Amino acid sequence: MDLSTAVTATVSTLRRRPADLLPFYFLGTAVPVIARTVLLVALAGAYLHAELTGRLDAVGDALAGTDLTPPDAEDPEAVQRWTEAIAPALEPLVSPTAVALVTAGSAAAALLAVLTYSAVSAGQMSAVIARLRGERGLTAGIAGVRGRWLTFLGLYVAETLLWLGVILLAGVVVGVASIAGGPLVGALVGLVAFVVGGIGLLLVRIVFAFAPAAIVVDDAGVIEAVEGAGGFVRANPVDAIAYLVVAVGVLVAISSAASALAFLGGGALVALASAVVAAPALDLLKTVLYGDHRGSVDPVDPPEASVRAQFTGGVRRGVAETLAFARRTPGTHLLVAAVGVGGGIAGWTLVEPFVGIVPTSIEARLEGHLPPAAAVGFFGNNWTVTIATAFGGVALVLPALSSVAFNGVALGAIAALEENLPALVAFVIPHGFLEIPAIVVSGALGVRLGVVAWRTFRGRLSRVGFADAVENAFWVAAGIGVFLAVAALIEGFFSPYYWRPFL
Repeated sequence: MDLSTAVTATVSTLRRRPADLLPFYFLGTAVPVIARTVLLVALAGAYLHAELTGRLDAVGDALAGTDLTPPDAEDPEAVQRWTEAIAPALEPLVSPTAVALVTAGSAAAALLAVLTYSAVSAGQMSAVIARLRGERGLTAGIAGVRGRWLTFLGLYVAETLLWLGVILLAGVVVGVASIAGGPLVGALVGLVAFVVGGIGLLLVRIVFAFAPAAIVVDDAGVIEAVEGAGGFVRANPVDAIAYLVVAVGVLVAISSAASALAFLGGGALVALASAVVAAPALDLLKTVLYGDHRGSVDPVDPPEASVRAQFTGGVRRGVAETLAFARRTPGTHLLVAAVGVGGGIAGWTLVEPFVGIVPTSIEARLEGHLPPAAAVGFFGNNWTVTIATAFGGVALVLPALSSVAFNGVALGAIAALEENLPALVAFVIPHGFLEIPAIVVSGALGVRLGVVAWRTFRGRLSRVGFADAVENAFWVAAGIGVFLAVAALIEGFFSPYYWRPFL
């Protein structure tokens, strides 16, 4: 299969029933939220320790009367002086107990992130091959999470070890050459090692790029998948190189777009598009190429509806599903709202020792405000947060509730430290009547997904029922995105200005 045919098959599969594939990529954005939950627990423990031992009060006393306004970042000497002035006051927080808690929490979060990423990748690739075979992607993905997560973990570990091995070997060869032949010989050997090692690492990456496809196409283990991927690369070098060129091109395009939109605040939106559009497209493309090599895929035909009709229809369905979900689950929404309010109260209480010492100002934050840039940034950031909150709930509810609580703590802390609280309230109200409920709905959606996941794990619900719930969650998340887009426009173009003549 030539590259253009493979690309056509990829686009057709993405367009036909995206709700049967993209939820697993939405879940990919939730991996940091799931892993962060452990670290938040550790930080909460460290804070509680500091509060109970009087260390927090000591810090507040030490900072009283100190100018905490950060200096110009372009003046290194001023930054150093500011840091040296602040550091002694913060030393009481660095206790052995706090360090142990944060270290253990960070290690546990990193381990959980690796395990979760392996499971999510297994689900993504299992859904991809199912869609390419005309089967339901979500049920296959759910089965893939349970059946293939360990294989994907082994694959990632194997690639990491190979990379470390190549780099270590090159370092040893250069070191021995430098000792035996002197600096000049070491430099020449280093140049050769750089070229040869670079080629070796490139070959490793190409083979391991297709190994996930080999796992799901051939239903293979780690060794068999690597052998299959290597055989594909040897038999189809042009296709392998073409895929690599496309993947690098996509990466460069994403990086360029992120850089170009950085000053417009569009970084979060670009990152989200990368996770839920570029990533599934590349996974589909390499699976189409490898599956065609094995003769085991049958790409679907493109839908008859136009892209515009699909988009408008998706918007309408998303809004309808969001409203229907909110009507069906009032109790869950009240629970999540209570968690958010509780987080806000906790945030207000926790920063009370720093009120007047570490002031914040909404007016200062709005200096240099550019409405279009701000609207794009607000939308990208808020939709990413709500998607991650909702789909993070799959990990037994806690990540969704912790995300809502975390946002509540942040808002409560900002409000407590605000110099002009009426101005902050006035700024939040116009867009907040959409944005805050959207966060609550995403949290409620996460709770529902967590309950459904637990029931499926216990055998009380079939995979088909779980898949139905996940697909519905996709449409609710899409509807949340519509409401957040409107909120972002209000926050960018209206909220910063209307109250100024009155306050």
